[in-house]
Amino acid sequence: GQDPAQNVESSNCITLMEETEEGDLWISCTMPSIEVGTVGGGTGLPAQSACLQAIGCKGGGKTPGENAQQLAKVIAAATMAGELSLLAALSVNTLVQAHMQHNRKPANKSK
Repeated sequence: GQDPAQNVESSNCITLMEETEEGDLWISCTMPSIEVGTVGGGTGLPAQSACLQAIGCKGGGKTPGENAQQLAKVIAAATMAGELSLLAALSVNTLVQAHMQHNRKPANKSK
């Protein structure tokens, strides 16, 4: 398992969204203390190794830390996509509806 303090520390994130002068959406995701690894530890386990390989981040990289930096960018991009999806659902009031529709548990139909 992970050290709970590490999970809290790596969960710091600031997402900013602004409208540009052209009317486009500008999004920034800053994760100042994310901790990632692409060598050692659990990276040698089959599932973790396969995931790192699939996104091109397995191993140390051509220069030390290159793949870890790329993995951090992938995580930030996924976080940004999740934030955008969440705000889109909130803006059209479909967040609860989506959760109910895609819930993994069947609705309790007791009478």
